[in-house]
Amino acid sequence: MKDSIYLVLDMVNDLVHADGPNGKAAYGEQVRGRRILENTRRAIDKARAAGVPVGFVRVGFSPDYRECPPNSPIFSGARTNGIFKLGTWGTETHPDLGQQPGDFDIVKHRVSPFYATNLEAILRANGVHRIYCSGISTNAVVQATVREGHDRDYEIVVIEDGCCALSVEEQEHAIGGLKRFCRLTTSQDIGFD
Repeated sequence: MKDSIYLVLDMVNDLVHADGPNGKAAYGEQVRGRRILENTRRAIDKARAAGVPVGFVRVGFSPDYRECPPNSPIFSGARTNGIFKLGTWGTETHPDLGQQPGDFDIVKHRVSPFYATNLEAILRANGVHRIYCSGISTNAVVQATVREGHDRDYEIVVIEDGCCALSVEEQEHAIGGLKRFCRLTTSQDIGFD
């Protein structure tokens, strides 16, 4: 579908790889328990088969963290912990997802993929009206994508089994809050039509 795009949100090694800093913590448990990598790869493969372009949204900062907001509760630990540093393994997309050279690469410095990025230009230049999305975490980047995309008049479809939060309860709460702004589906059911 030429008027659609699948955005894979923050599936970077620092957050989802078993060897990354979050791999042995709560995110890692949820990623493995919900089979997020497998489900996301299934959705990516289906998107490619349907001719839907794929965009990988990655959170990251320059090596000196010049874009990192010092007073942000969610990002203030990045500098201290040396994570989300662009040009390192940690901000690369997880290798199991099969990122390809022709895929869109959207680097963001905040929770929202729309804020101060090339996303809006990509969507407009490619005539996109429908955004499929999934990623980590549901109550941060996924919610921001859904709400901001909705308010920019895009049709939003969330692939729920490609999303996770820090806990089952957070996931359920986050998805519950999104139902009014998007359509929900799964990597099994999606047809990208």
